[in-house]
Amino acid sequence: MFLEEKTAIVTGASRGIGKAIAVALAREGATVVINDLSQEAAEAAAAEIRANNGRAIAMAADVADSAQVETMVTRVMEECGRIDILVNNAGITRDTLLLRMKEEDWDAVLNVNLKGVFNCTKAVSRFMIKQRSGVIVNIASVVAVMGNIGQANYAAAKAGILGFTKAVARELASRGIRVNAVAPGYIQTDMTEKIPEEIKAKLIESIPLGFIGQPEDVAEAVLFLVSPAARYITGQTLHVNGGMVMV
Repeated sequence: MFLEEKTAIVTGASRGIGKAIAVALAREGATVVINDLSQEAAEAAAAEIRANNGRAIAMAADVADSAQVETMVTRVMEECGRIDILVNNAGITRDTLLLRMKEEDWDAVLNVNLKGVFNCTKAVSRFMIKQRSGVIVNIASVVAVMGNIGQANYAAAKAGILGFTKAVARELASRGIRVNAVAPGYIQTDMTEKIPEEIKAKLIESIPLGFIGQPEDVAEAVLFLVSPAARYITGQTLHVNGGMVMV
């Protein structure tokens, strides 16, 4: 349990990839702060972790709102005394073709998926700098490098995360803080459940390993990046996509 006595914040952690990451971090001993828009959803996920002898705290906050993020991070420091890990996972989609995309669809996705990463990273980095230690992992997407029809807003936000990761990794490296990204491919979640079966079949054909990944596949990649085994890795993107895109 290499994360014993560590505190981790995982945004958007009540379900899917975020929940799998929170469960994996708790399994290794971390006290995990489960963030979600809904306090009820966050508490349900935290309760599951506690039922399995893990340590978890539920905290609702809209990552797109800097004031809410500051309040959450202040609470974490008051209750836990330190923040060792931040996983920026919260994300939404508002998919439609560019010519049909409303300005509010663009703004909503950029505000949560990219501005949310900025808000949370800025808020926790002040404390990590004082500690002279910390690890930040940003969840991007395969569409950041390959693009996708109907997801101009989502692809732009996730590509922005890759650039943000590199810039912040350079800024914080001298303070002992590592910043990396994980770019999942097609993962079995509520989001991908909406994809019609015939399109899923075509997607699987485009994946050399021949199957859609599970949230746990992403969680294990995050677990590696926050572990001592990755102590010499920063500013990098780990692609977890079954070979769909090789960069």
